[in-house]
Amino acid sequence: MNSKVSDFSFSIYRRSILTLHLVYLQGLGDESQGRLKHLVPSIGKFFTKLPLERAFYVQDEKRSISARRLVSPSFNDIRLILNTAQTMSLVGGREPLKLVTFDGDVTLYEDGMSLTPENPIVERLLFLLQNNIYVGIVTAAGYSEISGEKYEVRLKGLIDAVNDSEILTQTQKESLLVMGGESNFLFRFDSSTGHLKWIDPQEWTLPEIAHWSEEDIQEVLNIGQAVLENEKNKLNLPATILRKERGVGIIPLPGKKICRESLEEIVLTAQRKLETSAVGKKIHFCAFNGGADVWVDIGDKRLGVLSLQKYLNDINGFQTLHVGDQFASVGANDFKARLAACTVWIASPAETVDIIDELLAYLIEANMYSRVRKVSVIGDV
Repeated sequence: MNSKVSDFSFSIYRRSILTLHLVYLQGLGDESQGRLKHLVPSIGKFFTKLPLERAFYVQDEKRSISARRLVSPSFNDIRLILNTAQTMSLVGGREPLKLVTFDGDVTLYEDGMSLTPENPIVERLLFLLQNNIYVGIVTAAGYSEISGEKYEVRLKGLIDAVNDSEILTQTQKESLLVMGGESNFLFRFDSSTGHLKWIDPQEWTLPEIAHWSEEDIQEVLNIGQAVLENEKNKLNLPATILRKERGVGIIPLPGKKICRESLEEIVLTAQRKLETSAVGKKIHFCAFNGGADVWVDIGDKRLGVLSLQKYLNDINGFQTLHVGDQFASVGANDFKARLAACTVWIASPAETVDIIDELLAYLIEANMYSRVRKVSVIGDV
């Protein structure tokens, strides 16, 4: 490619990123007065500043964005630039990163699978724990048994690696937590037994959840179940309805599949029905497309992340990172986590590995810089 054309393209993209950065910065502080809020009224809360220009340079090096002549920057280009900017800001801020939470399916492992020992993310999660960062799995999978056995099966590779580690301290091992059913069941690794330990809800339940009545919770699930059964019959779906303690779902029969359009129709119908109901205004719920099925859960991942933050001595949103794959505004259950923490939007387990590698590289770089500064200060003295 002609170098002059390439340089010109790079200059144009750099100018665009800088303009976006200035618009974004004007939205900090009083968000209602920022240009970004006026341009995108639905924009969520920013917990940190985002070094967009630096992040663009990193992703441009990987994806050759400015070298392309016929294909403009894509949604994925922008998504990855924002991901990189968020990881940079969390490491470079004055307040240390204390908690990283992860979705399960499509984030840590493929949809419907489990976290196996050979999964490359296991090593990265151990490194986070080694750096005294809490690791939380915030999953829609709702297993109410206090034994935690079903979660241990899904996370066996990680549980075994933590238990067998000779590097992690007892405190670091017990920095692994699992929040199940969006925000309903909390477990913590117990180094004395090598298994997950059920945590009494009184230790972590948020005030806004504490007043929910069991009657209202069951009414939400009853409405959700009625919608799922009606849609199953109306759309003639090869599926069955599964009711759990804090959720109800429609899942395909063995060997069958529900098409994406039908899944989205079910989600939108359930969401609209519950939003217009009296009980739906009292109880937080989450209707989402799981890729192969649809679930209506009590609570959501905003509450799940907030509950973890409260339980872990009131960690702030700007000290928390949530990693997930479902951030579309409709039918996605990671979306509301944006209201509780910084987030990165990934599209596969491989991308999760990449973004955690970026985060760890910035952590190592920041730690080295901190040591150099200390040595410099001591030398000056």
